[in-house]
Amino acid sequence: MRIELTSIFVDDQRAALDFYTDVLGFTKRHDIPLGDNFWLTVASPEVPDGPELLLEPSDHPAARAYRAALVEDGIPLVQFAVDDVEAEHARLTGRGVVFTQPPTDIGTAVVAVFDDTCGNLVQIVAVKPETVAAG
Repeated sequence: MRIELTSIFVDDQRAALDFYTDVLGFTKRHDIPLGDNFWLTVASPEVPDGPELLLEPSDHPAARAYRAALVEDGIPLVQFAVDDVEAEHARLTGRGVVFTQPPTDIGTAVVAVFDDTCGNLVQIVAVKPETVAAG
């Protein structure tokens, strides 16, 4: 079993595509019209044939309530791995991204949380090498 696709609910698919590609650096994989919405996915340029992230419309009332509750409690909806959280924090801050939690050393990793401008909090994480070998 492996993860091929996961999704994140977004307020506006086109705005999310711009943010996830132009700001975060993902690449567009699929952009297929489906009525008023799209099957719109992005992937890491480091693993172009790897797992995809579906930018899914948040039209369903349960999705809106779920995301609002997570944001209210400061809980990220998704997490992305990076090599260096501080460097990524500096790069994204320079691009206007607003962080709700600055780079924080939590012992086994360094994490930071930002607002994706699409209704979600996103955590970036760099696991410390010594904890990977020990795991």
